Amino acid sequence: MELKTKYQYTYFIYTYIVEENKYADYLYSLLKKKQCKLKLWNRKKDTAIDSYFLPEIKEEMFWSLDLNQQALKDYESMDHKMKANLLSKKPCCFFEYHLKEDVPGKIGEKNGIFFDITKVEIICFSTGLCFLLMKTALTENSPFTDVLNFNYKFRDIQSAVAPSKEYESIKIQTNKLNNMQSFAEFIKQIAGTNQIAKKMNLDTNKLITYAYVCLDQSDWNENTNIKMIEKEFEKYRNIKPASEQVNDITYLSDNVYKEKYAYYAFSNNSTMLLTSDINVNHYTKLPFQYENEYLYHYIYLLHKKNYLKKLTYDFRQTKKFESVKRRFLNFAKKDWIYEVTSDDLGVILEQYYRKEQNLDDTFMKLKNEYDLLYKEYEIGKSNKHNTWIIAIIGIMLIFNIINLFMIFGK
Repeated sequence: MELKTKYQYTYFIYTYIVEENKYADYLYSLLKKKQCKLKLWNRKKDTAIDSYFLPEIKEEMFWSLDLNQQALKDYESMDHKMKANLLSKKPCCFFEYHLKEDVPGKIGEKNGIFFDITKVEIICFSTGLCFLLMKTALTENSPFTDVLNFNYKFRDIQSAVAPSKEYESIKIQTNKLNNMQSFAEFIKQIAGTNQIAKKMNLDTNKLITYAYVCLDQSDWNENTNIKMIEKEFEKYRNIKPASEQVNDITYLSDNVYKEKYAYYAFSNNSTMLLTSDINVNHYTKLPFQYENEYLYHYIYLLHKKNYLKKLTYDFRQTKKFESVKRRFLNFAKKDWIYEVTSDDLGVILEQYYRKEQNLDDTFMKLKNEYDLLYKEYEIGKSNKHNTWIIAIIGIMLIFNIINLFMIFGK
C-alpha cells in the first residue's frame, strides 16, 4: 500500500565550530554577505516563541525580543564591523541566508524525486558552536516512499561528494547549486573546513535529520492496520530506504513518544515526527510549532551536548586550566541547570532530547575529569608554591651565611 503525504518537510542540520578568538571576525564575514541577514525577534510578532521559552533561555537565545525601536535604529546605523563586535558579545545570534532563488532539485536521472531548499538559517552561539539549518520539502502530495528515500540519501550528502554510484544520480537543478559538489561547497563557504569539530570527533559527514510528515487520513485512520503504519514508521525513524524490509518493531518507549495519530522518534542524530491529518491540528498548527519552538528547543540542547564535548576537548588540550575552569563553572551554574520551557509537550520533549543526546552522562564524565584535573592543578600549584618558599629560605640562608662570614671574618 502506497502511503500519501498531506504535508512534509525535513531540516538537515550541519554542526560546525568557529574558534572563539575568531568569532567576531566570523560574524563580520556573515554580515558582509548580501544574502545573509541577522534575524531579529519581536515580542508582538513572535508570540509563540515568547510564551514557549522561559526567561533565562529567552535572554540567551532570543534577546532581541526586548529591543526597542531606538535600539534597532542604533544597530542599523552601525557598520558591519561594529555590528559584528556587538553581536559577538550576545549569547546567540540567528541569521537568515537567502539563496538567489528557490532551489528546485531532483533525485534520479528520469522520474526522480523533486524537492526545494526553502529556507536556510544559521544559528551561532558565542561559544563558537554554530548550526547550519537547511529546510527541504518535496513536491506536494509526494508518496511516503519518496520521503524515505530522500531522507536516506540526502543526510549523507557530505560524505557522498566522493565518487559513489548511489549519489551520482543526485542533482540540484539551479544556477546557484547545480550539483551535489556545489552543495558541499556551499556548506564549506558557510562553515569553513571545520577542523576543530573533526578534532573533537564530531560526525561532520552525517547531517542531523529533523523531519515532519503528515499522512493523508485515508491512509491512517480508525480503520487502518496500525502494524502497517508502525512498520513504515520504523523505516522513517531509522532513516532507511523504502526498500528496507521490516520484520520486527524495535523501538522502545524511551526513544518513541506516541500520541493518537502522532509518533515522535528520537535518536542521537535525528528527531522525526509522523502524523495523520485526521487531526486538523497536524497540518495547521503543529507543523509550525515543530519547526519553530520545538526545533529551537532541540538546537539549544544540541549546543549543550556539543559544548560539553568542546570543554572536554579543551581540558585535554590546554595548559591554561584557569580559563577552562571558569567556562566550565559558568556553564554548570547557568546553562546546565536552566529549565527550557513549562509547555506541557515541551517538558516531555526535553526528557527525550536529553536522554538521546546523552547529556547527563556526558556532563558527569566531564565533571569527573574536571575534578581530577582540579586536584592535579591544586597539587601542582601547591608544589610550585612550596618550591618558591624553599628557594626563598635557601636564598635567606645564603645571605645569613655571607653576613656571618663577613662579621666573623673581620
